[in-house]
Amino acid sequence: MKPISPLLVPLLLSAALSATTTAVAHAQAHPAEHWEFGIEAGWLDKVRRNSPLDYRIVPLQAVWRSPAMLDLWQGEGGARLAVRHRLALVAEHFVRGPEDYYLAFAAAPTFELWAADRRTALFYEIGGGLGWVNAKGVAGGQGQDLSFNWFTQLGVRRQFTPRLALTGGLYFTHHSNLGMTDPNPGIDVLGLNTGLVWQLD
Repeated sequence: MKPISPLLVPLLLSAALSATTTAVAHAQAHPAEHWEFGIEAGWLDKVRRNSPLDYRIVPLQAVWRSPAMLDLWQGEGGARLAVRHRLALVAEHFVRGPEDYYLAFAAAPTFELWAADRRTALFYEIGGGLGWVNAKGVAGGQGQDLSFNWFTQLGVRRQFTPRLALTGGLYFTHHSNLGMTDPNPGIDVLGLNTGLVWQLD
């Protein structure tokens, strides 16, 4: 084996130092600066009288969040209010109600108010999308398969490691076909939603 040229030693040391510095900087980057994937699940009860039926829904969501696209506020100690993109694939199981399932997508901005320690954040999300429910023509139920959704969620997030977080929040969603059928009772449900979040990059 040929010995390493003395001229290569400084170059190799420089490359190793640069790689180490980059890895450390990436590990110390703010959680809001990374792409993330999460799994969320909850339990939702009917809260309004637009339908005579007593709905109970279990939502399951696969959620992607982007790195922060802007900061609305930054504190001197490191606290910040960041805005991110949220995209979700939604699968809802109807525990009670004439329909069996709802499959959809939903998009929204996520507002995250981070503490200076980068481990705890309050978050608020509001948005919507569209999907398909297996409407059955039952009085008080959904009038057609195509159904739009609108949701909002207020909760807290806690980092357990730099790459893993847990979320919990109060979650509301509304289903409607925008008056395409008459009557159009819609569904309004409210409950708790929890999630497990992984850093992707």
